[in-house]
Amino acid sequence: MLVFTKKEKDLIKKLNTPAKVQDFLNTLPFNFEENGETLKSPILTLRARRAHCMEGALLGAYILSCHGYKPLILNLETSRGDFDHVIALFKEDGRWGALSKTNHAVLRYREPVYKNVRELVMSYFHEYFLDSGVKTLRRYSRPLDLNVFEKNWEVMEGDLWGIDQELDKIKHYDIAPKKTLKKLRKADKIEIEAGKIVEYKKN
Repeated sequence: MLVFTKKEKDLIKKLNTPAKVQDFLNTLPFNFEENGETLKSPILTLRARRAHCMEGALLGAYILSCHGYKPLILNLETSRGDFDHVIALFKEDGRWGALSKTNHAVLRYREPVYKNVRELVMSYFHEYFLDSGVKTLRRYSRPLDLNVFEKNWEVMEGDLWGIDQELDKIKHYDIAPKKTLKKLRKADKIEIEAGKIVEYKKN
């Protein structure tokens, strides 16, 4: 089991609001998993100084938990041909918001203005599409409280595949009836072009 250094603890202490945590996540280059798939614990992500969406969600959720928030993550499930996305949820004054580590111009941070989790999830619907313009968001999971996992998950040395497996297993909710999803209009060309903007380029 690893241990956070004083410098790391001081950084976590400074990141005491969701906005500050999101700003920090944005500074981390994207983990393109060039040497194979990873799911690093928060301490290893912090030290690697790079993260993909789920690693960012786990790190963000852990940092928020150090400031009194529940460490909650949620899976956005897509149709075949696209990638799922994982976000970290937080609640302020009865409203939901989300942290999001992404390399794209969309599917990003959400302010805590949503009445419930479904309302927040639906804010991602129109942004979630393939290069062809086909909209792909199909289901979302109930929030997963990371406190249910074994103690010290945040400082594990190995990959946290158990969390990924649990996120796949828990209850998911349909975005809309299949009949509706079959009739979706494609994203506009200008939306597709905007969706190609990336924050970090793959080497």
